[in-house]
Formats: sequence, C-alpha cells, structure tokens
Amino acid sequence: MDRGAMDREIIGGLINSVSRYIHLAACQNMKSATMKGFGNMVGILKLLKVVLDEVLNSEMLIDEQLIEAAEKLDAMVNEAREIMERRPQRMSKICSVLQTESIMLKARNFSLEICDALSKLQESSSFSSNSSSIQQCMQELQSVEQGQTSELIEIALKDECEIVTPSLEDILKIMENLGLTSNRELLMESIALEKERIRAELKKKTEYSDHIYQIIRLVSHFRHCMANIEQLGFLNGKPIPSYFRCPLSLELMVDPVIVASGQTYERSFIQKWLDNGLRICPNTRQPLDHINLIQNFTVKALIANWCEENNIKLSDSIQSEIISLPFSPTGGAPEELSPGNSFRDSLHRVSSSRSSLEYVKSEEQSFFAKHHQLMSDKEVVQHCGLANQQSCCHSKSESISSTISSIDIPSKFDEKVSLSEEINYTSPWPSKDQLNNPKNIHNNGTGTHAQVQKLVEDLKSRVSEVQTAAASELRLLAKNDKDNRNLIAECGAIPPLVSLLYSKIKRVQENAVTALLNLSINDNNKILIAEAGAIEPLIQVLESGNNEAKENAAATLFSLSVLEEYKIKIGRTNAVKALVYLLGFGSLRGKKDAAAALFNLSIYHENKARIVKAGAVKYLVEMLDPNTGMADKSVALLTNISTIPEGRSAIAQEGGIPLLVDTMETGSQRGKENAASALYQLCINSQKLCSIVLQEGAVPPLIALSQFGTPRAKEKAQQILSHFRSQRAGVMGKVKT
Repeated sequence: MDRGAMDREIIGGLINSVSRYIHLAACQNMKSATMKGFGNMVGILKLLKVVLDEVLNSEMLIDEQLIEAAEKLDAMVNEAREIMERRPQRMSKICSVLQTESIMLKARNFSLEICDALSKLQESSSFSSNSSSIQQCMQELQSVEQGQTSELIEIALKDECEIVTPSLEDILKIMENLGLTSNRELLMESIALEKERIRAELKKKTEYSDHIYQIIRLVSHFRHCMANIEQLGFLNGKPIPSYFRCPLSLELMVDPVIVASGQTYERSFIQKWLDNGLRICPNTRQPLDHINLIQNFTVKALIANWCEENNIKLSDSIQSEIISLPFSPTGGAPEELSPGNSFRDSLHRVSSSRSSLEYVKSEEQSFFAKHHQLMSDKEVVQHCGLANQQSCCHSKSESISSTISSIDIPSKFDEKVSLSEEINYTSPWPSKDQLNNPKNIHNNGTGTHAQVQKLVEDLKSRVSEVQTAAASELRLLAKNDKDNRNLIAECGAIPPLVSLLYSKIKRVQENAVTALLNLSINDNNKILIAEAGAIEPLIQVLESGNNEAKENAAATLFSLSVLEEYKIKIGRTNAVKALVYLLGFGSLRGKKDAAAALFNLSIYHENKARIVKAGAVKYLVEMLDPNTGMADKSVALLTNISTIPEGRSAIAQEGGIPLLVDTMETGSQRGKENAASALYQLCINSQKLCSIVLQEGAVPPLIALSQFGTPRAKEKAQQILSHFRSQRAGVMGKVKT
C-alpha cells in the first residue's frame, strides 16, 4: 500500500469514528450539564465531517500536518465514545463536566488544526473543496468556547488553592447548573468523588487523586454555603441550631449516631455513605476502624429537649420537610414548608436580597479562612488552679457534630481569668438537685443516676465499641457541668476510666483520657484520679497515644499538679521526660499543654533540675521566637528554671540570653516582666553571664522598662541596672587600687 492510500485510510478511519460518535450521542441525553461538552462536540464533528468527506473524495496530496491532526482527533473522538459507553452509573457531576469539557476543547483545537492544514492546501489544483466551506467551518469552530459551568468550577478551584474565597454568585450558579441543589444530591456527589479518589489512588495516579481531593473540599464549601442559606430558615418561627444538623445532610438529626472517629451523623445518611463502601469519616477524613454505628443519646436528648421547648413535633416526617428550608430575606415569617420549596427558589430569593447575600458571603469568608486548618474533635475544658497561682483554663475546639458549643477559653498564662468562672451552658443531663426533683429533670431534658451507672458498667465491657461509646458519653457529660462531674465520680467511673488508659485501641484511650481531664476540673476528683493510679498510665498515653490523647494527658497532669503533693509525685516519675518530648515535638496545642504542666511542676524546687536535665531549655529558647506562638509560655518557664545553677548554665549554652534581651524589649507586658526576672537571676549569680547580658545591649530596654513597665518589671529592671552600677563601681575600685 502506497503512502497516499495509507493517508486516505487514516482520514477514512477518522470519518468512521466521527460517524460512530454522532450515532452514539444521538442515543444519549446530551442536554444535561454533565454531558453538555460531549453534546457540543457533536456540532463540531458534524461541521468537520462535511470537509473530511470532500478530502477523502479528492485526489489531493495529504500532507503530514493534516495526518498528524487527524490522528490526534481520531484518538480524542474514540476516547469520548469509550467514556460515554463505559460511563459509571453514578459519576461525579463535577468530574464529568470537567472531563467532557476538556475533551470537547481538545477536539475543537484538533479540528482547527485540520482546517488550518486544509487552508494551506487551497492552492493545490487537485483539491476541489470550496474554500468558503473551510473558512465557515473554522469560524464556527473558533466561536465554540468553554462551557460556563466548567469555567466557573476551574476558577473556584484556583481560588481555593490560593486560599481566596470563591465568588458566592459563581458557587450558586455551579450548584444550580449541576443540580446540586439538595442535601441528598450533595451527599451523592461526595460519595461519587470519594469513589473516584479511591480508584485514582489504587491506580497510583497521585496528581489526579490530589485534584479529586481539591474538588471534595470544594463540595464541602458548597454544603457550607447551603447551610448558611438555610440558617435563615425557621421551624415554628425558631432557627434550627446548626449543631443539631447532620454534617452530611444539613438536616435536623432524628437518629444521631457516632461513628468510629467520634463524629455524629444522621443514621440514614452515614449509612448511605458506608453502604457505598467508603471507610473514612466524611468530616475528619480519618480511616474508620470499624463501621458500627452507636446511638448518640446526648445529642438526641438535646434535640428532643429543643423540639419540646419550641413546640416542634420530633418525628421522621421532619426529615422530608426540612431538606430545603425556605426563608424570608426580610427576616419575616417563614413560608410554609413543603417539598415544592426547592433550594433553587432559595437561591433566587437570597440573590434578590443584598443583605442576605452579604450575610452568606461573610459566613463563607469565615469558612474559607479556617478551611485549610486541621480540624479535629477536641474538648472545651476549664481547669481550676490554686488560689495563689495564675488562673488556668485549657482551650480545646470540638467538632460541631459532637458538641453543643465551641468557646475559646484563655490559657493558664492569660491574665484575669476567674478561677470560678463557668461556661454558660445548660447540661443535657441532670444535676443532683434535679435528680431529687422529677419536674426539673423533665424540664432540663434527660438523664438519670441509673443511666450514668449504665455508662460506667459499659466502661468495663470487653467490646471496644461499647467502651468507646461509654467513654465518649462520659467525656461530654463531664465537660461543662460541676454536678455531672461529681455524679460521674460518685458512680465509680474513675477507676475503669484509668484502666482504659492502658487500652491499645487509640480511640478508647483518647476518650478515656479526655473524660478524666474533664472530671479533674473538680478538686475532689483530682485526688480520686491520682489515688486511682492514673499518673503512670497518663505517662504511657503521653508516650504512645495519638496526638489528641497526648495533649489531653499533658493537660490532665497539669490539672493534677495543681495539688502540692502531686507536684512531688509526678516529678519523681518519667512524666517530666515525656512532657519535654511533647514540648519539643508535639502540635502547638500539645506544646502549650506540656508547657503548662511543666510550669506547674517547676514550682516545686526539686523538679527544676529534672526539667533541665530532660532537655527542656533547648526547646524553650527556640520558642522565645514570637512566631512560634509560645514566647510568653516559654519565658515564664525559663524564669522559674533560672533560679537554679543548672538552669542558668543551660540558658546561656543554648543561646538564650540574646533572645531574653529581645523579649524584654519587644515582648508582651508579661513577657517583658518575666524576661527581666530571668535576666536578673543570670546577672546576680554570675559575673560572666552578667557581662554577656551587658554585651547584648540590655541597658536601653532596661531603662525603658524601669520607666514604663509593670510594677514588677520596673522593680526587676531597676535591680539589674543597680547591679550593673555596683559591678562597674567594683571594677573601677580595683583599677584605682
């Protein structure tokens, strides 16, 4: 076969592929947004087929440029056809749009290359095609542009990568164009994306897998936008609290259940997720150790209580009624709830209301500001310190799906935190007074002494799922209510919780240590926890637990070390070494918890040398850098350590003096005060170190501090300056002699 015949065979093969594609497309629904790209491709190929038929019937010599373009287009057409034939029954709509639009644009470009090659052959006498048909084809092809939906998706993904809030109007257009206007559609899209991600990972397509994960985050943003719009809706004139909604469905939970990650979901929605073979938590994205669903009695009771207070009948029918909550942009009475009130109507209403749109935008920006931070399920816990010590509160942030309120509590180093300050929170479980008053139990909601005892018994179960659920319930009950903490302790929960610290199942261990942390807020419980032998297993958790368990173990040791006798007992164990390791290599929250515990322990003189020997000074000096977020905590602990010779030597050896001088000059008021105290100890105890302090330019900041610092800072600055003068006078006296 000669070259010309082979070239014509390639053109003929392309025409055959085009014909098969057009025929297959005629049997498909090309009107949907997900297939629009392939639908546009039909128009492109029909235009080109007319020209290709003329080429095949002519005697023209086909050049290499035309053949190369024809081969590329043939491969693209066959790829599109295979996708249509083998398309999964439930493919991600976003992936489908991006895929079909990408192929369509490539087909257009290859078609333009063919037309361009044909234009260059116009002067060939053997080519009889009407030049106007080629020009018309090129004009038509050039007018074909990327679809609006795929373009908006790409812009949103780019914004997300750059941590820029995508345009709300664009997001709403994407959702409407793709039909992602209901909670269930968003759920199915999330499931489809997860399956696509898993397939990509199995095929080791790392780049594509990362791209899918980016789309998954974008869909989470869609859900957030929908949630913010729906928060403007009401039931019986009352706004539905966001924390009573399932993170997957956005609906009021009727049957809340806890999964292995500790997150709470509506049973039917998380079951749908699991039934599709997915084994990661939708919220935290951590692998699920098992797929058992455990009812969340606490959240269910809170929802029932809220419904009762607001005269809302809690039934399964609520599920279908609030899938898409309508709202009044003017803040008036809500429209009547009915299945006909679609999210699309809500989009039109929110778009027509400038104030509503601005509200959703502000919420959206807040979401994106936090979107790239690690999200985890933590407790909001308050610790009580000794009356003569700085007050202490420990801040944790708990996932919205398993908590009632997320409140930032100042750390133990913050000023003016009341020791007796309680979080404004109504416990879902009864206090002891309510146990004696059935009416109060009914009004407040839910638990009984027997229920707490049942949870304590479940802690002793040999089934890890039961242990996890019981410990999780107890940690929530103990979180914010003093009476609940006393009741749990009276029911004998502390010994079995301490035993669970030895569990090899990380989730059991984490819930147990957090429950003990919450219980330790009450001073009487501190003694019970320590006497139950908690110190050694807490150290084990510090050494081998997951990140959150380590953090909360450190916080529990801090809480126990408030008692003088336990400063001694804890200091004589391996706790100091484990805390120092967490100080050096833990998360920021872990470092803060470790610093708080070490600070308390350093109040007892013997422990200071242990802290220095464990290597804490190296990390503390590094943390004097303001960018670490640990400067104030670090300098406070260094101040205590500087009162012993080993501490002063370590500070100097680790290069701490220049940083202490910098802190005295540019730190916070408390940081300046503590830096001056540490430098005072270095100066009065060592002439060599005093000289180094002088060489580092300490005099100007000391003078400024002696005039404008806090009373204690002024005192220390004046003492150091006085010491400098005495040293100088002594040197001058020796010179004269």
